[in-house]
Amino acid sequence: MREGKKTDFHRTADGLSMYYELYRGENPDQPVVVFLNGLSQSTQSWLGVTSGLPENTGYLCLDLVHQGKSDEASEFRSYDAHSADVIGLCDALDLKRVYLCGISYGGAVAQHLLVNYPGRFSGAVLAATFAHKTELFNAIGESWKSALSAGGYPLMLDVMLPLVLGDSYFRNPLIPIPMLKAMRVANEISVSRLLKLMQATEEREDYRCKLKAIQEPVLILHGAEDLLITEEISGELHRNIPGSKLQIVESAGHTLNLEAIPQLTDAVKRILGI
Repeated sequence: MREGKKTDFHRTADGLSMYYELYRGENPDQPVVVFLNGLSQSTQSWLGVTSGLPENTGYLCLDLVHQGKSDEASEFRSYDAHSADVIGLCDALDLKRVYLCGISYGGAVAQHLLVNYPGRFSGAVLAATFAHKTELFNAIGESWKSALSAGGYPLMLDVMLPLVLGDSYFRNPLIPIPMLKAMRVANEISVSRLLKLMQATEEREDYRCKLKAIQEPVLILHGAEDLLITEEISGELHRNIPGSKLQIVESAGHTLNLEAIPQLTDAVKRILGI
């Protein structure tokens, strides 16, 4: 844990508790990068990236409602509602110059933040994420739900990992697969939380037309071995965000904050201009 990092809970507008970790660096006026988790991830998923940033780089890691240490709501939370929670936290912390870095589910939340709050953010890295869903994407989601209903999160992981980790990772894993599964299961994310998160994606309409309103610099990262977010999905994201740049990350699948930590860290530095 970096010296000076603050961990706390923020109360959302509807009274839910949202966990966050804030590091401001030596200069509180420095920009802050907000990291947004993938579906079943938590703030811990960003340790590799944040540890590679310069000491004076501020960052905010958070668990969205239904994730990690944050509360579970009684109903699913839309991407717009997630974005309102995040902007409420940024305002409560009085963050002025803010950049976004979101992966997969978190990357979709980042899109809604950029669209719903124009001018509020200075730029974004969108990693392994989507603006629309293909039939293959939907079929994969249904397989995860079926596994979750039949055998809980452990069975869902068995089905999910071959789709979200690239072939290169299985050949040379940073964390051995059995250990990775054990670590993820230890987080004890409940079936009801995961189903609500998945429902948000199911209910989300095609977002491509909304992306044309984004004016901030956006860097899109696509893993060449990603079986979930295909090159078509990433390409559509790129085509619909004006001035965006698309970077293909070789020898990496979907989980770029595990499989491609140096490349993702460099992407954050690039969007910050450092």
